[in-house]
Amino acid sequence: MGLIKIAVVGVGNCASSLLQGIEFYKSQRESQAVGLMHWDIGGYKPYDIEVVAAFDIDTRKVGTDINEAIFAPPNCTTIFQPSMPQTGVIVKMGKSLDGISEHMQEYDEKRTFVVSTEKEPTKEEIVAELKNSGAEILVNYLPVGSEEAARFYAECALEARVAFINNMPVFISSDEQWAKKFEECNIPIIGDDIKAQLGATITHRVLTDLFKNRGVKLDRTYQLNTGGNTDFLNMLNKERLASKRKSKTEAVQSVTAERLEKENIHIGPSDYVPWQKDNKVCFIRMEGKLFGDVPMNLELRLSVEDSPNSAGVAIDSIRCCKVAIDRNIGGVLYSPSAYFCKHPPKQFTDEIARKMTEDFIKGDRDD
Repeated sequence: MGLIKIAVVGVGNCASSLLQGIEFYKSQRESQAVGLMHWDIGGYKPYDIEVVAAFDIDTRKVGTDINEAIFAPPNCTTIFQPSMPQTGVIVKMGKSLDGISEHMQEYDEKRTFVVSTEKEPTKEEIVAELKNSGAEILVNYLPVGSEEAARFYAECALEARVAFINNMPVFISSDEQWAKKFEECNIPIIGDDIKAQLGATITHRVLTDLFKNRGVKLDRTYQLNTGGNTDFLNMLNKERLASKRKSKTEAVQSVTAERLEKENIHIGPSDYVPWQKDNKVCFIRMEGKLFGDVPMNLELRLSVEDSPNSAGVAIDSIRCCKVAIDRNIGGVLYSPSAYFCKHPPKQFTDEIARKMTEDFIKGDRDD
């Protein structure tokens, strides 16, 4: 089938886990492979992905081979594939725009970005890099709150005519005007805001759906998350959290039997705990009424390594996007977006979204 050629914006923990995973599964067989939702999607295996271009703004990453950059500070995710070959793909200086919150400059450089002094490229130069590299898909891993930067790179994808996977909570695929742009250009897009393989949002959604299916009235709920990576450090700036909170909250609200009043649902990142590094700890509480209007409550604590959790979904999202390219399908990919993302244009329960995605992979229409 050949390789799927991707470009990456943001060489952080999530990109590190994805690239490690691509190399890791080269030595695995289908019968032995652990941690995948699909071994084969449209003929593409987990290792049939190649990074051909990458952009970042950290001086420790810019100018280095992509497989070296993924281990540079402030990345702190688990290293499960320490042996990574040189690729010859050099990380290029990206466009910073609103990609960094001002408060992050107050922290130790081991925890935060060290911005390169290299001249930032123009849009034309980034578009040219995408075209010259042969990239087919641009994968967006920018920090939460990078509204201007995310839209800038979406424009670059359109001009370079490469597909776009929006893994962060800036609403592009779920924005009618942006969705129309990709549809008119017949360019696939998946988004918005990647939903982890088994993380806080998917767990909360499944439990909420369970309440509904078992006739339990959900009265109120919260989801609190802590972590120690740059994502959580970045989100200490509450002004950058609006879209993230909306994305995570709507992901749960969309599967409730009746929408909860705002005061009865609280979902979002809660605090930065440096020593947790890339480990994310989630606390969920759900209060409801059983048979006879009898009260009950559920409390759950979930601890996961955040970035590999993301990569387990990204590796399928990329392959579904490539399948769309092969089939000449453009615009929003509704089924993969609903299954892989927190804030897709159309929300479905995860069971239905999974069935839709399986049908899409088999060749059914995606509308």
